[in-house]
Amino acid sequence: MPAGACDCHVHVYDARFPATPDALLLPPDASVDDYRLLQQRIGTARVVLVTPSTYGIDNRCMLAGLAALGDAARGVAVLDETVSDAELQALHDLGVRGIRFNLSLGAHPPAGSLRPMAERIAPLGWHLQLLAPTDTLLALAPMLRDLPVALVFDHLGRVAPADAGRHAAHALVLDLLRDGRAWVKLSGGYIVSATHRADDAALDALARSYLQAAPHRVVWGSDWPHATASAGRHPMPDDAVQVDALARWCGDDDTLRRVLVDNPAALYGFIPAHPVSPS
Repeated sequence: MPAGACDCHVHVYDARFPATPDALLLPPDASVDDYRLLQQRIGTARVVLVTPSTYGIDNRCMLAGLAALGDAARGVAVLDETVSDAELQALHDLGVRGIRFNLSLGAHPPAGSLRPMAERIAPLGWHLQLLAPTDTLLALAPMLRDLPVALVFDHLGRVAPADAGRHAAHALVLDLLRDGRAWVKLSGGYIVSATHRADDAALDALARSYLQAAPHRVVWGSDWPHATASAGRHPMPDDAVQVDALARWCGDDDTLRRVLVDNPAALYGFIPAHPVSPS
């Protein structure tokens, strides 16, 4: 791994923080100390903690993780329109750099809050992270093209490998990347794969399409600790295999360093580990 490599999609879980009553995923505890063991295994140094759907708009577990990890971490919170401007600033001071809308598991916050929340976070320089089925993406396309903040698409845009180059949602994500309005996470490949394998060769064309379209707008995430796998929806992926797949998609050390170091530094405000590569 290059120095300063960042895993841009990780969740932490702690039973001291209650799950929201309608939570669909209730994984076992996964702590910062547990994650540090994975960092030692795969060689990452930085991390982005994302509040999972399990906790609804309660960000305390994610914030506790940020406090434990210090400046090597940033956060993405789940918020609704009840949050105050003072609370947004306090979250920024703690290392939060974006908000997430997960429209795949329920719809809270609802899609109707996308624009109002985007306008609220724009002065902070935050982004809006979105996970949504492809049909939902298409329905939201006019709004997504006009939001005042950058978009970050989770899990390869939730595009199935078989739809790469064929589905209008894939074309939409590519357009937003090329226009500089969006980023995409090469994460959750095993979720969108028909075989639910991290080493599924069918993922190659989809991942490379994003790298070819806008290599400076692509980041990577492990999706540790893989809550959908612990829920029995598919086998538990091997994170080292995910890293091997990323290296294959990137094809060379410069692209790998860009995805793991330069791009996360730009998106999340990390101090670059070395001079940023030209776009």
